[in-house]
Amino acid sequence: MNRRDFLKTAGLATASLLVPQVNVWAKTSGSAASNSGPTNKLVVVFLRGAIDGLSVVVPYSDPNYYKVRNNIAIPPPGNQLGVLDLDGHFGLHPALEPILPLWKNKSLSFVLNSGSPDPTRSHFDAQDYMESGCPGRKATSTGWLNRLLAQLPDNHSPVRALNIGSTTPRILQGPVASATFKAELKRRRSPIDNEVIASSFERMYEGRGDSLERAFQDGMEARTTINEKLSGEQMQANGGAIQAARFGAFGKQLGKLMREEPKVQVAFLDLGGFDTHVNQGNGKGQLANHLQVLGHGLSDLAESLGDTYQRTVILVMSEFGRTVKENGNNGTDHGHGNFIWALGGAVQGGKLMGHWDGITDRSLYEGRDLPVRTDFRSVISSVIGEHLQLSSRQLQTVFPDFSSNSDTVTGLLKG
Repeated sequence: MNRRDFLKTAGLATASLLVPQVNVWAKTSGSAASNSGPTNKLVVVFLRGAIDGLSVVVPYSDPNYYKVRNNIAIPPPGNQLGVLDLDGHFGLHPALEPILPLWKNKSLSFVLNSGSPDPTRSHFDAQDYMESGCPGRKATSTGWLNRLLAQLPDNHSPVRALNIGSTTPRILQGPVASATFKAELKRRRSPIDNEVIASSFERMYEGRGDSLERAFQDGMEARTTINEKLSGEQMQANGGAIQAARFGAFGKQLGKLMREEPKVQVAFLDLGGFDTHVNQGNGKGQLANHLQVLGHGLSDLAESLGDTYQRTVILVMSEFGRTVKENGNNGTDHGHGNFIWALGGAVQGGKLMGHWDGITDRSLYEGRDLPVRTDFRSVISSVIGEHLQLSSRQLQTVFPDFSSNSDTVTGLLKG
């Protein structure tokens, strides 16, 4: 099957299809005229809603972690639903066990205390700044991934940039065209959202005049209130992205496309559902459910890429982190610093990168959040500079407001 035939049938060939159709906008040329694209590839996975990095990479050796998280802390290694030890001090959330082999084969790393230097705790603004690559500047019209494409050799392929979603995200907006694959998914509803089921429960409890009736009424009222209060923010936090727990096949689908279409240079995927203000959970629960799907998806992606994995770097990031201390609803609120994940055959993995000062009051940003010690642009610049062979001048075009000399990440990739 040639490339054109593959693209036409990608949405019909298997049960785990990506889309029923492919939407490709008119193509525009990049900065270089070349018939062969670069060998190396970049995938960006954006976790919308601000994932709690301290539940992903857990500083289990720090007693302060357990002091400030009575209900949502992940137990140390060796306990039921305990963390998976990484280096004797940090551990991986147990739901992310599918990617532990990548840590062990040294193709997975995490950059500690990383993120955007802008202090905003607005989902919309923070996502906009991280996707435009210009924190604090709202007038930027293009996304950094589109500007990157303009610096790569133009292989004249309509799928040199893949976007998994329903619309072109901020990060890919600009003059260089991208191919958008739309995933059609049904909304997962709770059984109590079904009017017939809800009415049956109401008839069951009404008129009892006892504690069970009051408990049911209170529970339904609380559910309605929480849904009303959080639905608007969660929609904004997700930014139109598919909830992670509803898109478990993303790894196999994206990996197949990239393996069978060699001219793909970059790919973007965003997943939502990480705004965990209420009932975040610990080793199990709301966040764990999303992480389990995410872990399997990333593992599937690495496997589905086949030999292409050795030439690929996958960056996983979120707009900001969450508060170190849990809130009164057994969740976490909007924070600042976070963790950036780096996977791929080109990654010098099996180690944690960046700066870590613990989670004492003196080390926290504004006394409540992880600080940003490594600018996210430093991580990306390091990757695209080495992996995609961009010059300093080209890096300045991708991130016009950033000088990599001021904040460098070394040793993230294999020499």
